[in-house]
Amino acid sequence: MGRIAILGGGVMGETLLTTVFAAGCEPADVVVAEKDAARAQSLEAKYGIAVASSTDAVVGADLVLIVVKPQDVPGVLDQVGPAVEPGAVVVSFAAGVRLATLEAGLPRGVAVLRVMPNTPAVVGEGMFGASPGSACSDDQVGLVAGILSNGGKFLVVDEALQDALTAVSGSGPAYVFYLAEAMIAGGVQSGLDEATARELTTQTILGAAKLLSESAEDAAELRRRVTSPNGTTAAAIAAFDERDVKGSIVAGVGAAAKRSAELSGT
Repeated sequence: MGRIAILGGGVMGETLLTTVFAAGCEPADVVVAEKDAARAQSLEAKYGIAVASSTDAVVGADLVLIVVKPQDVPGVLDQVGPAVEPGAVVVSFAAGVRLATLEAGLPRGVAVLRVMPNTPAVVGEGMFGASPGSACSDDQVGLVAGILSNGGKFLVVDEALQDALTAVSGSGPAYVFYLAEAMIAGGVQSGLDEATARELTTQTILGAAKLLSESAEDAAELRRRVTSPNGTTAAAIAAFDERDVKGSIVAGVGAAAKRSAELSGT
């Protein structure tokens, strides 16, 4: 697999660190660049990896993972661009940073991928939506997919769809947590203690997601199967429809996609 440099040691950087280990990479082959010295030392002690400056980290690296804040990407590219190996694959996880920006900051011909992750990657159930750059071969995409698939699912999309993908899977966990908040609150209001309401809600969402994932039926059909005429679920759905909950969610996803486009300058 070669040497891997991770630029950024925050929560997602650490998640990717555990993901590359799950893919079979050895600690001796990983170097992390993290500007917070205390955080860098913590990662070094916890995982047995090397820490270095961004420029030193990319020297000799076959795979470079950029996991810094979007506003910090131009500065990082200025630092590491001249040191990136010609045959390296550079993967950016910075929301809204376009392939054109990444490619412009790196030597001509370096393979680049733009990836939108999401927070469930922390527990190995992430969604990674990737858009390859002009110099990225199918084999290089496959290399990255083989690693990131250890932290969840990997999907290739055209860059023009990154804003929509961001709105659905990038921001999507927050929508589910928002629903969970409401379900827990409704359970408490109906007489449950909060711990019980949380356990019921969590397992229900987990089970429903697994059923949707493994079923040949679409979400609408699965919902209809639970909704008996004049039953309890029908009463809840009627209340949702009265308040146009579905329309509000669709509008929310659209608003997220629009904001993503604004942030990426498209």
